[in-house]
Amino acid sequence: MSSKKEKEPAQAQDVEQISCQQSEEQAAEPAAAEETPNPLLEELEALQKTLSEQEDKFLRLAAEYDNYRRRSQKEKESAWADSRAETAGAFLPVYDNLERALKQETCDEAYKKGVEMTMSQLKEVLSKLGIEEIPALGQTFDPNLHNAVMHVEDESAGENTIVEVFQAGFRNGEKIIRFSMVKVAN
Repeated sequence: MSSKKEKEPAQAQDVEQISCQQSEEQAAEPAAAEETPNPLLEELEALQKTLSEQEDKFLRLAAEYDNYRRRSQKEKESAWADSRAETAGAFLPVYDNLERALKQETCDEAYKKGVEMTMSQLKEVLSKLGIEEIPALGQTFDPNLHNAVMHVEDESAGENTIVEVFQAGFRNGEKIIRFSMVKVAN
C-alpha cells in the first residue's frame, strides 16, 4: 500500500505539472495570437480602407456634379440674357428711326398716330424683354452709362450735367446694350 500512496503524490505532482504547462501554453497562445495577425482582422481593415476611399470618391463626384449643375444653369441664364441683348440691339435702329419720325412735323394726323402706336408697341416689347432705356437728360454724366460726344459751357446747367441726348441708351439689368450719346455741360 505504501507504494500506492507514493504513486498518488507522484501522480498529483504530474497532474499539477501538466496543468501548469497547459496554463502556460494557454497564456502563450493569446500572446502568440497577438503576434500573428488575424486574417479576418486584416481583411476588415482593408475593406474599411476601401470603403473610405469609395466614400471620398463619391463625395468628390457629388461635388463635381453640383458645380457642373450650377455652372450649366449660370451659362444658360447668361446665354438667354445675351440673346435678349443682341435681339434688342438689332431693333435699336428701328427705335431711333421711329424717334426721329416722331420729332418731325406732319400735317397727316393718321400718319403721326400710326408712328406713335408703333413706337409704343416697340417700347412695350422691349420692356417685356427686360430692356430699359438709360435715363440721361438732366442726369449727371456717368461714363459707365453715357457716351459724351459734345461739351458745352452753360452757366444755367450744373457741373457734368447732360443737356441734350442724341441717341438713347439701353440696358438689360446691369448689362449695357448701348450707351447714351449725349452733350455734357461744363
